[in-house]
Amino acid sequence: MAHFHVIAGASETPAFPQVRRIGVSDVVAVLRQGLDDFWDKPSHYVFLCLIYPIAGLVIARWTSGANTLPLLYPLMSGFALLGPLAAIGLYEISRRRELGLDTSWRYAFDVVRSPAIPSIMAVAALLFAIFIAWLLTAQALYGNLFGPMAADTISGFLRQVFATEQGLRLIVWGNLIGFVFAVVVLCTTVVTFPLLLDRDVGALVAVWTSIKTVLVNPVAMALWGLIVAALLVVGFVTLFAGLAVVIPVLGHATWHLYRRVVAPEASMQARKKAGGRAAA
Repeated sequence: MAHFHVIAGASETPAFPQVRRIGVSDVVAVLRQGLDDFWDKPSHYVFLCLIYPIAGLVIARWTSGANTLPLLYPLMSGFALLGPLAAIGLYEISRRRELGLDTSWRYAFDVVRSPAIPSIMAVAALLFAIFIAWLLTAQALYGNLFGPMAADTISGFLRQVFATEQGLRLIVWGNLIGFVFAVVVLCTTVVTFPLLLDRDVGALVAVWTSIKTVLVNPVAMALWGLIVAALLVVGFVTLFAGLAVVIPVLGHATWHLYRRVVAPEASMQARKKAGGRAAA
């Protein structure tokens, strides 16, 4: 029964939330709302998200050795695959701000006490499996293209990638394969974690709602994915420091995206329940 609850939620007959159609203007609006949430108390959010720039620098340093150089780009781009999970505390902050509750940074860690934490961990395991699959695929692609010709210095590695035919294939095929992984993550998690925090629906229902969100709103979700990718690139080219702003803004915006996509009546029911729990 516990296993069923993780998959389907509290109800014996899973209730799939209704998904609304949204447009490009809604995507722009949720970005503004995410920025508003960030500016409400930006120092707290930068503090929470400093771990990502630091982790990025550690990754860059760790992969500076010859044996792990080919994993630098896959690890950096893998941030996008784990992003929906990494921002989960920020969804909670936006939820509390929406309800008029205290939004101190410590409440970002309240998600560990959420009744949905088993479902959240189940989806997190799926994300980590996709992330590992991406790393293994990228490593295999590099090995198949270069084999024993793997460079033993940073300059040699850059020369391989940007000045050889195999390097051109690596760039093209690597990005195409990475795009497929990114689309899978977008489809399965675009509103999954906010929905799990907001309603006791179970992992299966949350993932299916995300997939339906993309199917119902292909243009808006494609734009959202491009915006996420572009902002993450900005974070990377600023030596990861930009991630301290990019991650919280995208995290808060994702919460508001969820609010616009899930049918208002379902969202209002969950909001009333949350307000009742807060008052209690």
